[in-house]
Amino acid sequence: MGVVIWSFHAINAEMNYNSSKTTLATSGDPLTDMLRGLRLDGVDYGRCVLGEPWAVSFPAQKAARFHFIGQQGCWLFAPAKEWVELSVGDALLIPRGDEHVLASAPGVPPVPIGRYTIEPVCENIYDVSNECGGPKTLLFCGSMHFNLDGSHPLLDMMPDLMQAHKLMANAPGIQHLLDAMAGEVTMDRVGSGGILARLADVLAATIIRSWVENGCGDATGWIAAVRNPDVGKVLAAIHLQPEREWTVEALARMMGASRSAFAQRFATVVGETPAKYVLRVRMHQARQWLARDGMRVSVAAAKLGYDSEASFSRAFKRVIGVAPSHLRNTGGGDAS
Repeated sequence: MGVVIWSFHAINAEMNYNSSKTTLATSGDPLTDMLRGLRLDGVDYGRCVLGEPWAVSFPAQKAARFHFIGQQGCWLFAPAKEWVELSVGDALLIPRGDEHVLASAPGVPPVPIGRYTIEPVCENIYDVSNECGGPKTLLFCGSMHFNLDGSHPLLDMMPDLMQAHKLMANAPGIQHLLDAMAGEVTMDRVGSGGILARLADVLAATIIRSWVENGCGDATGWIAAVRNPDVGKVLAAIHLQPEREWTVEALARMMGASRSAFAQRFATVVGETPAKYVLRVRMHQARQWLARDGMRVSVAAAKLGYDSEASFSRAFKRVIGVAPSHLRNTGGGDAS
């Protein structure tokens, strides 16, 4: 698998803090602020040329799945367990990598992706094909490894499927990006793997933004939270500085509401209490420190303001499901 370090350049920026007042510098856009900590650490792409009839099953995985329909429409058996028709130019993002099927038509018996012919093209892109001689469908599929796992509150709040249906209708400028992707998918040129990876990164970020701006008008959940200027501002602050000892009172002041009014509004929009959400964000931050950075448990506990490793470990296990020291035994670095 080729690795691309890319940080959602179009909507992602470095965190800035006012060192004298220890306050956050936010962009004023909750979506930008919430996604500052979301990075794409690794990619694994496949260019699929499939003759009808065909159906590919993609197993559940921790990494996100991405699909771009380059030539000849097809069908998706979505995480919601229903068939959805896809057209040329459609793009999909499945944030938590749920099991799904792409097919030339509903009812074609699915074949696991691993049983297709897969040949490397260059460093991080592979050709996937079958032996059927019918009309060809051209797909660009990828696994996207975010620095956050699928159970992190930020990804957990996303819908199971983000579909940019005729994305250019909502973002006319994206037409050039889609044309460039289609060209790179169909031509075997030097460096096409790296170019495709970066184009897909930008398109994935655009799918998220397009979904937030135009997606289905949900009254609750991730879309509503980001769209809501008050709750979105609070969520952005929590994600920008998870190590801060956030209290309900402090978050209520940020929203300009009473403690009870804020708590009720937050729970209605986000789907859980502010305290529970903050705890989940903090423990997932600790998980990154331990597993990715090799931080010692005692240091992580101190950074999050815990008086003892024991109290931190109990909170960590309650949220993550394993003791922090377990990460050391699963290749997560020196977590002891």
